[in-house]
Amino acid sequence: MNRSRAISNLTSLVWICMMVSCVTTNIADYQNTEFDRSALVDAAALGTGDIIEIRVHKHADLSGVYEVPPTGDIDFPYIGKLIVAGKTSSMLQNTIRTQLANGFYVNPTVTVNVKERRSKKVFVLGQVKKPGAFVFEDNMTIVQAIVLAGGFTSLASRNSTKVRRVENGTETQMNIPVEQIITEKNTKNFQLIPGDIVYVPEAVL
Repeated sequence: MNRSRAISNLTSLVWICMMVSCVTTNIADYQNTEFDRSALVDAAALGTGDIIEIRVHKHADLSGVYEVPPTGDIDFPYIGKLIVAGKTSSMLQNTIRTQLANGFYVNPTVTVNVKERRSKKVFVLGQVKKPGAFVFEDNMTIVQAIVLAGGFTSLASRNSTKVRRVENGTETQMNIPVEQIITEKNTKNFQLIPGDIVYVPEAVL
């Protein structure tokens, strides 16, 4: 058995085991699936390992690059302990601006940029060339995830791609016609959230 076949069999087994072990699976039409808006906020929130750059205009001494530690907070000049984990970059921006304006600076201009995301991942398994875990990117779509995984193999059932998602303790499985999304302009793309598992099955000949 060659390596690619072994990986395919292993990822297929993992997918089957997940499907069998979960008793709350719902099958959904991806085009009619409503996003839990809190999930989108969570997707954008900072987490352990993320690299951020904080800049305060005209104050180089207050600007710097930080890695979010496991504790979720950093030590920031004049503010002290600053909780960053669980906040979006815009939320953190507002927090820093408000606290610096509280007796330190007049109308400070603060920007927070996410230089690298490491805390959130999506998983792409099955008939792709490089199956594995990939760092989640803001507004990531299923097409982007397939590209990151090296694209489909020649054995892939491209329009039968499945996404497993767990929200609020409930698992949903959706069938996504990825090739149709790529080739037909009017077909809606599918947006992923952190933790999604994408599985590309083998085509039945």
